[in-house]
Amino acid sequence: MVGENDSVLQIFDKYYSEIHPAREILITHSRLVRDKCLKIVSEHPELKADEEFISEASMLHDIGIFLTDAPPIGCHGKYPYICHGYLGREILEKEGLPKHGLVCERHTGTGLTKEEIASQKLPLPVRDMIPRSIEEQIICFADTFYSKDKNLKKEKSPEQVRQALKKYGDEKVKIFSLWCEMFL
Repeated sequence: MVGENDSVLQIFDKYYSEIHPAREILITHSRLVRDKCLKIVSEHPELKADEEFISEASMLHDIGIFLTDAPPIGCHGKYPYICHGYLGREILEKEGLPKHGLVCERHTGTGLTKEEIASQKLPLPVRDMIPRSIEEQIICFADTFYSKDKNLKKEKSPEQVRQALKKYGDEKVKIFSLWCEMFL
């Protein structure tokens, strides 16, 4: 299966045992995001996106959730959920996948600026966590359509995503709308 090569599976196995309560949620969510990403890549060859990288990185984008305190999805770590991105980056850097790690750090919503992190006093390193490459943007975009809640497999509509992003400001909605023009 594309994106589930031995190295990706080894990383899942290393951090999420077969009995880890978040494993199935994480894998299901990651596959949905990956499949949406690959559809975008297939439908938009003009973007010249790296399909293999997108496939791998979309599978690993949430690898850090086990370190967070998110009991509804089976995670009982010590960090707030918003930290899973930079924690995932640290994990993947240790695994020799620094480019994949950047996807982890930059995939929250439409991204976070260092100004937002500082002004909102978020428990994150104060640095820009904005998706930069086309691959990062595609993964970030696809991830906005899926939650890890009771509606795990249900894809949100673009309008539902816009509504959810509104609480974070008009700029987030604007970025998402631009992505809709590029990727849909």
